Amino acid sequence: MRNFVLGVVITLAVLILGGLGFALLGLFPTNANSAPPDFERHLAMSAVDAWTDRHAAHVSSPVLPTDQNLIDGMKVYTMNCAGCHGTLDKKPAVFGASFYPPAPQLILDPPADPDWRTRYVVRNGIRYTGMPAWDRILSDDEVWKVTIFLSHLEKLPPAVQDYWKTAFGAPTPAGGAEHEQHEKH
Repeated sequence: MRNFVLGVVITLAVLILGGLGFALLGLFPTNANSAPPDFERHLAMSAVDAWTDRHAAHVSSPVLPTDQNLIDGMKVYTMNCAGCHGTLDKKPAVFGASFYPPAPQLILDPPADPDWRTRYVVRNGIRYTGMPAWDRILSDDEVWKVTIFLSHLEKLPPAVQDYWKTAFGAPTPAGGAEHEQHEKH
């Protein structure tokens, strides 16, 4: 039994030292303009999810999704997020695609995360991704407003959809073909 345990410990030490040597010898790709291996993407996203679940306060937004708060959140998004996560005219952000991993295009593919998780990521950022922590730039109220804007992208009230269309000349994700068809009549 002792030899078995010693064998397991030695095997683990060789794997850890081998992986460390692989990285320190420059054999592990670190460039941002190539697709990461599947195991790396899975491991990284699992680590982000586990960290967020463990450290984010599971709180409800103190900011209600009123028309004005959603419009304010839209403005915060436009000024601070659109350059990496896609503009409100539904054009992907070229800058965000150059990150590793590429920044999610939130207007084209709205997040399905609960508000507490989105708020935590916006407020604290994600290390090694280019996603900055906004806690020193945006007020907590602004972080909540952009959070509720993102969580309501596909169900924006008519007044907010009208503001979006007037201000940005594009239909909303909530509008879709049905909203555009209604606008033609």
